[in-house]
Amino acid sequence: MRFYERRFVTRENMSHDALARFEQLLGDCLHSGLAATYGIPAVKYFADRICLSPDYFGDLVRQQTGKAAQELIQLKMISVVKEMMTAPAGTVKHVSEALGFSHPQHFVRFVRRQEGCTPKEFAGMLTA
Repeated sequence: MRFYERRFVTRENMSHDALARFEQLLGDCLHSGLAATYGIPAVKYFADRICLSPDYFGDLVRQQTGKAAQELIQLKMISVVKEMMTAPAGTVKHVSEALGFSHPQHFVRFVRRQEGCTPKEFAGMLTA
C-alpha cells in the first residue's frame, strides 16, 4: 500500500496535469453537446481520454482532491444545471437532453437526489 501511495507522490506533476485535463474534458463534454450525443459522462470515458486505467484514474483523483471522480462529475453537472435552468430556454426536457439523460424523469431524480428539490424548484431558488 505504501508503494502504491508513493507512486502518486513521485508523479505529482503528472497528477496535476491529469486533473487539469480531466476538468477541461468534463467542461467540454457538458458544454459542447457531447453528453447529449454519448450519454451521461462516466469515469471510464475520462480515464480513456487521459490514457489511464479507470481504477488508477479514480485513485489519482481521490488522492488529489479527496473526492471520487464520479462525485466530481456530478458536482460539475449540478453547476451546469444551475446555468442552464436559469437561461430563458432552460426547460427540464432541454437540460436533461443536453446533459445526456435518456429520460427527463432520470434527470429530475438526479437533481432531487443531489439538491433535495426538483429542477423547477431549484431554478426558482436560483432566480429568487
